[in-house]
Amino acid sequence: MPGGRPRAFDPEAALDAALEVFWLQGYEGTSLADLTAALGINRPSLYASFGNKEQLFNAALDRYFTGAGAYAADALEAPTVREVVERLVLGAVELTCGEHTPRGCLCVNSAQACGPDSDPIRQAAIARRMAGEAALRRRFEQAADLPSGYDPGDFARLVHTVTDGIAVQAASGHTRDQLERVAALALRALFQPAG
Repeated sequence: MPGGRPRAFDPEAALDAALEVFWLQGYEGTSLADLTAALGINRPSLYASFGNKEQLFNAALDRYFTGAGAYAADALEAPTVREVVERLVLGAVELTCGEHTPRGCLCVNSAQACGPDSDPIRQAAIARRMAGEAALRRRFEQAADLPSGYDPGDFARLVHTVTDGIAVQAASGHTRDQLERVAALALRALFQPAG
């Protein structure tokens, strides 16, 4: 006797489709109908494959950080503090203004645009952002070339503020060219000698 009907869809491709819908529309702006249409499956299949909407969002968030958002973890491997920061700031511009990605940052957008009923999603997004900031702080604590006068935790928070700001501006419609100029100014300000 056969072990059941094989899935009529590719779960990896379906997860990529869900990620794009959440990234474009936000968690609260995405309905189950939006998800089933994008994934090409019905609700029972969605629940059987991914659980509920919250579980699917968390899986999409995982995918985001191992896919398009992986540049942030990769940046920590750069040999100098300046290169780490450059990769993060310029990577934020690339991610949030990319030709093949929705505008803005899934994590930043999700942390800002959730009502009380979706607080677990907001908290999950905040936890991801805080984990990234903590990893950056640890990288700066180990650095011999941190700019003079900077506390590693404050500097990590400052860099995250810049990258989050880029994401917000991209979602608001600023162009890649505009944000590349902002990134250049931010890098100059962060690394110019104190006067």
